[in-house]
Amino acid sequence: MTWWAVVRFLHVLAAALWVGGQLTVSLVVLPSARRLLDDQRRAQLLTAVGRRFGLITVAVFLPVQLATGVAIARHKGVTWASLAEPGYGRILAAKLVLFCAVMVAAALHGWASGSGRRGPARALAVSSLIGSMGVVLLATALPVT
Repeated sequence: MTWWAVVRFLHVLAAALWVGGQLTVSLVVLPSARRLLDDQRRAQLLTAVGRRFGLITVAVFLPVQLATGVAIARHKGVTWASLAEPGYGRILAAKLVLFCAVMVAAALHGWASGSGRRGPARALAVSSLIGSMGVVLLATALPVT
């Protein structure tokens, strides 16, 4: 096992935890909370889950993704100019743009949820989840170099 295998593992692990967490909240926690809890308790639970997930995202997910992503890009010789080249560069550029959009949608979801804007919060959560799956799809499309 090489150092770069560990770096890639951490990058993939952090991404899997982020997307897996979104899917778990959306497909397991939310339906159960809607079915089993009254409005007040559901709001309390979902607020607590959202805050905890947001804290883990900011404290663990983002730093790991950014550090390992930059390290992998440097190791592969990625430059700003190479992001415009067909193949690896353009796919990575699309992944980075979508990743940034997902992070903005997630942050706005937290703001909308915290300020009681249920409709926008739901739309932003769905956008973030779909975008996250798009990031994973683009990651799997990156050619082996």
